[in-house]
Amino acid sequence: MATAKASGPVLAALVRAGFRRFATYRQATVAGAFTNTVFGFVRCYVLLSLADAGGRVAGYDRAQLATFVFAGQGMIAVVNFWGPADFAERVRTGDIAADLLRPLDLMVGYLAADLGRACHAMLTRFVVPVLAGVLAFDFYLPEHAWTYPLYAVSLLLAVLVCGVCRYLVNLTAFWLLDIRGPRQVWVLASTVGCGLAFPLPLLPDAVAAALWLATPFPALMQAPLDVLVERGGTGHALVLIAGQLAWLAIVTGLARLVQRHALRRLVIQGG
Repeated sequence: MATAKASGPVLAALVRAGFRRFATYRQATVAGAFTNTVFGFVRCYVLLSLADAGGRVAGYDRAQLATFVFAGQGMIAVVNFWGPADFAERVRTGDIAADLLRPLDLMVGYLAADLGRACHAMLTRFVVPVLAGVLAFDFYLPEHAWTYPLYAVSLLLAVLVCGVCRYLVNLTAFWLLDIRGPRQVWVLASTVGCGLAFPLPLLPDAVAAALWLATPFPALMQAPLDVLVERGGTGHALVLIAGQLAWLAIVTGLARLVQRHALRRLVIQGG
């Protein structure tokens, strides 16, 4: 089994390949951007109706809610909770044996291609809902210039944490072959617990705290969106990014452990 580390040019080529792959799905990109935008209007009007009744919703004013919703709708495809299941399919068919002969770590290659996909989604699926929100609502623009790079870092961490989590789900194929069950559980749990359906501060404090401390889900959506709308200020944003870094380290360590056991199982079975 190959254990050599990939060089910079190899990783850059994988990122470009991931970008080109999703750039070929033009109709799917247009349809997805349109759907995310439409649901953005629905979600925004629901939350704004709550703001009309109480002035603010979970600490967000009307402009922050609009930004939260439409930026979140754009981030759906960037973070990508479901993702392609090509890796699991290669495990099921046995083609993963050829991947192990390449001088590239499986997880590194998976994440590099996923970053290319995220870059394409950022330029297409993210831009359309955000522009629609800017044109249709009073949009909250960060007051501090440093919020923009902080948001970029937070969004990158969200993509990486989600990518590693999806990689973990794909690794279950070494035992189950069919990952549809774990994949559905992951998609349901992550989309509900990440702040996509509603801002997590709407939940009871104990439930919200449990999600932040015991799961990586808030790091996927709630954290970067709170950074963007400057909820809690710069200090709070730095704490959120530190939490994302911690979760990235945790899920990466877990993925490494599971991958080691998965490859050992493959060798024992004669793979």
